[in-house]
Amino acid sequence: MKKIGFLSFGHWANHPSYKTRTAADTLLQSIDLAVAAEEIGIDGAYFRVHHFAQQLASPFPLLAAVGAKTSKIEIGTGVIDMRYENPLYMVEDAGSADLISEGRLQLGISRGSPEQVIDGWSYFGYEPEKGETDADMGRKKALEFLDKLKGEGFAEPNPYPMFPNPPGLLRIEPHSEGLRERIWWGAASNATAVWAAENGMHLQSSTLKYDENGKPFHVQQAEQIRLYKEAWKNAGHQREARVSVSRSIFALVNEQDRYYFGGQAKGNDSFGYIEQDKRAIFGKSYAAEPDKLIEELAQDEAIQEADTLLLTIPNTIGVDYNIHILSSILEHVAPALGWR
Repeated sequence: MKKIGFLSFGHWANHPSYKTRTAADTLLQSIDLAVAAEEIGIDGAYFRVHHFAQQLASPFPLLAAVGAKTSKIEIGTGVIDMRYENPLYMVEDAGSADLISEGRLQLGISRGSPEQVIDGWSYFGYEPEKGETDADMGRKKALEFLDKLKGEGFAEPNPYPMFPNPPGLLRIEPHSEGLRERIWWGAASNATAVWAAENGMHLQSSTLKYDENGKPFHVQQAEQIRLYKEAWKNAGHQREARVSVSRSIFALVNEQDRYYFGGQAKGNDSFGYIEQDKRAIFGKSYAAEPDKLIEELAQDEAIQEADTLLLTIPNTIGVDYNIHILSSILEHVAPALGWR
């Protein structure tokens, strides 16, 4: 068995072929998509976070709305760029959204990736300290977020408060019990995957990672996952580690599928630079008739290593067609691979 979720980047643009022409379209359709996905048996609704772009950005209003409209589906991010965040305020937002969903939040966070503007986090009022990089700043904020999620008191109470205080130091409210154990780290390297395990975070590994040895993408990603699992075990955590991988997978079951995705059927890994000095490897998309798709996916080592698969979806095509995409995987592909 494998959990299967969707991952939406939440694009919109005033384009004649788009179903999402405004931010409101994308937000409202994201809620509708999560509701419909839950109805067909999808396990998770995950959303990307990008600033200064016509994509989903501030995640917590959306997560809370999805939580209020659904009852079973996991709700998450992939990922929140911690360079832009106030960790304490984020604890409040995350706690509220998790309580609304009755404990279904699965928050993916990371130190961040290249953004639409130069040093975008600086416009939000944040700067690395002397001797720090922006990546250092993101990881430091992540650790503070994790610490405050524990719900332990740390703030000195006012002796003359507006309302009576409980005894002792005060914590951030609302506190959602168990949320600390449902935080995931988006890792692009083997080293940061190990760091995530040491700090008790689950692992999100996407459709790209740094090229660390020249092997095929799925092999490198599987190696990353194994290193993560070993580090988790060595850290002595008393709970089970979880790992998700993202993939673009399309089962071609009708002519419309072939029109949209048939050109991706012979895709290969590709290479590029998401930072000036670090070459990245990008995993291929999968698009084929179900029998062929099953054969190809059975060879993907990283999917085999993961307990959760996030299917990246073209949200601009609209809710109905994306539900068709997800249903096709559940019906024609997942059972043969033992995912269902």
